[in-house]
Amino acid sequence: MRPHAFPKNLRLLRRSEFRKVYEKGQRRSAPLCSVFFLPNGMRVSRLGITASGRLGGAVVRNRVKRRLREVFRLNRANIPGGWDVVLNPREAVAKVPFLKLTEQVLKLFPAAPPPAGTSPRGGRLGGEGAKP
Repeated sequence: MRPHAFPKNLRLLRRSEFRKVYEKGQRRSAPLCSVFFLPNGMRVSRLGITASGRLGGAVVRNRVKRRLREVFRLNRANIPGGWDVVLNPREAVAKVPFLKLTEQVLKLFPAAPPPAGTSPRGGRLGGEGAKP
C-alpha cells in the first residue's frame, strides 16, 4: 500500500453504514461542520463525508470533500482508532484556510478510543453483567 493513500477500508461507503452512524451515533457541532461518530469495533477509524447541495455546485462540493479527506488522511496518527465518523460540512468550509479547517475538524473528533468491549451499537460485549 502507498504510504500516503486513503484506502477504501478507511472509508464509509454504503448508505447503511452512514445511516447506522446517524441513528446510533453521537453528534458534535462547530461553525464549520457537524460530526457524527459511533464505535465500530475495529482498530481503525473510518470516515464518511456528506456534502449537500446547499454547499454549492458539484465543483465546490467535491473540493470540500477532498479537503476534509485530506485533513483525515494527514492526521490519521492523531485520530484515535475504533470510530466510524461522518462529517457534514457547512458552507463556510469552502472558504476557510486549510490550517484553520484542520484545527476545527480535529477538535470535533472523539478524544479517545471507545471503551474496550463496546459494540458498534453502543452496548457492552461480554464482561460484567452480560448474559451467558
